[in-house]
Amino acid sequence: MSLLTILDYAGVAVFAATGALAASRKQLDPIGFLFLAALTGIGGGTVRDLVLGRAPVFWVVNPAYVLVCGGVAIIVFFTAHLIEYRYRLLLWLDTVGLAAYCVMGAAKGLAATGSASVAIVTGVMTATFGGILRDVLSGEPSVLLRPEIYVTAALLGAGVFTGMHFAGTPLWAATTAGALAAFLLRGGALIRGWSIPCYKPRPGRPVKDDGSTQ
Repeated sequence: MSLLTILDYAGVAVFAATGALAASRKQLDPIGFLFLAALTGIGGGTVRDLVLGRAPVFWVVNPAYVLVCGGVAIIVFFTAHLIEYRYRLLLWLDTVGLAAYCVMGAAKGLAATGSASVAIVTGVMTATFGGILRDVLSGEPSVLLRPEIYVTAALLGAGVFTGMHFAGTPLWAATTAGALAAFLLRGGALIRGWSIPCYKPRPGRPVKDDGSTQ
């Protein structure tokens, strides 16, 4: 089993765990756990494959991904009560999934098109879309609306992997560097509260009597 395949399964499993943890916080039934785990685990990869025109999508070709989501959901259903700080764990597992999936998504974008820009976009899409769907459907604070860096970490990881790939770096080194870069940036954002300066509205120009602006 290749390193990229391991990252693929790891990303699915970890994201599925975050979906199941979100279900536990909302006290859902087992079907709710299974649904949120699967949605989060395979959501980003599904959108990626559809954008790349790959049909059927990856989990239809290999149903083992769905089984991984189901198994993780069942484990979390019976063990979530043992975890005291479930939201904090959700954030850190999401960080691990993001680091793995931004590289995996970029690799699949490269394999399909050979384009660096497409690879980076598919890396970001794969790493973030499942978590966004999870937060929207579970009513959790959206990762997009939190002040800490999130999408930028996936962008960095996918960019590092893609850049090192085109520089001729061995696959294992590019994969490790990309995943580590994304994890460190997102982890630092969670610990230190790193953020990118936000838009600040400014008052508009005063309007003259004739309708023009000064």
